[in-house]
Amino acid sequence: MADRKKLLVIGNGMAAMRLLEELDARGADGFDITVVGAEARAAYNRILLSPLLAGEMGWEDVCLKPDHWYAERAIRLVLGDAAVALDPAARLVTLASGRVLAFDACVLATGSAPIRLPIPGNGLHGVRTFRDVADVDAMTGAVAGGAPAVVIGGGLLGIEAAYGLARRGVAVTLIHIMDRLMERQLDAEAAGLLRKAIEAKGITVLLEAQTAEIVGETHVEAVRLKDGRTLPCGLVVMAAGVRPEASLAKAAGLGVERGVLVDDSLATSHADIYAIGECVQHRGACYGLVQPAYEQAAILARVLGGEMCGYPGTVVATNLKVSGVPVFSAGDFEGEGGEHIIYRDGALPAYRKLVLRDGRLVGAVLYGDTADSLWYLELIREGRPVRDIRPFLAFGQAYAEAA
Repeated sequence: MADRKKLLVIGNGMAAMRLLEELDARGADGFDITVVGAEARAAYNRILLSPLLAGEMGWEDVCLKPDHWYAERAIRLVLGDAAVALDPAARLVTLASGRVLAFDACVLATGSAPIRLPIPGNGLHGVRTFRDVADVDAMTGAVAGGAPAVVIGGGLLGIEAAYGLARRGVAVTLIHIMDRLMERQLDAEAAGLLRKAIEAKGITVLLEAQTAEIVGETHVEAVRLKDGRTLPCGLVVMAAGVRPEASLAKAAGLGVERGVLVDDSLATSHADIYAIGECVQHRGACYGLVQPAYEQAAILARVLGGEMCGYPGTVVATNLKVSGVPVFSAGDFEGEGGEHIIYRDGALPAYRKLVLRDGRLVGAVLYGDTADSLWYLELIREGRPVRDIRPFLAFGQAYAEAA
């Protein structure tokens, strides 16, 4: 149909896939959709890279949609051919192969790029990041001979990489520059419980440890720390964070600070070019999380369909299993100056910390038992007064509502 708008989606990760699903659910007959992905594989669930590395899942378990799903919806997939240039005025995108694609509307869903620490030896063979399926394949090959591994970074990605390797029988040392694991998501007590759980799986955890260099001539032989300790290994995994992948947008002259700047309609500084997911900076925030990307995708599908609506931002929440342990945090979980309600159950073990201000729940950390996490998140997001149920709040929704 000649009147169908050409919609070009650059990126084929989880944000892009959710946008396609949202458009499909709303009836995307008005769009002629092309999706460009730098990776040779179609969209997959990056959250499941750890069980894929551990050998607990296969590709069919992490792949988000089979090939026929795209074909049935007449969505053209261009894989293994990264977008290298964007011309907003001409509405053209050039791919690495030299192919040029025209669009009426374009969505940038370029995600984020792993941070590679600028230390001596970071280019040696056997140094990997933990971001995609290619990393998993390379890591699996690197430890096939039984060499120990060192993971740099005690955030979620680092812990998941260490867990996946340990499940393969690899001797793993996890080093982290901070004084606790997952300091952005957990308070000190929950992080201490998590450390014990990780160490129980055979992973050595070194905190307040800074990497000085990676030792080797052509291949990784060891990691040397600033305090002089040397950790022999055949694989180093850098899991020290990610940054928004905004280079394409910046080169095209779009508004970029830390990420691609978007307004509440997810529009960039140029008409008919939008952005969602980890590449985005909205109201000063770069989320780097799946849930905000999904919320942005839902809003953008409505915007592209002609609705007047806006993305208000997301109350950041972490709700997942870390190395098999359920953890949850949301809002101001450190709660400096607020009222703290603490619940502990050493038998599970389980831990809850709730933070109140002015009679309202503003933050929460749950460890081990996260059954009530969505209820706590709802209370935080809605800002409802909780004075009446305050004595029962730590025991969960059913108990509080019954009382």
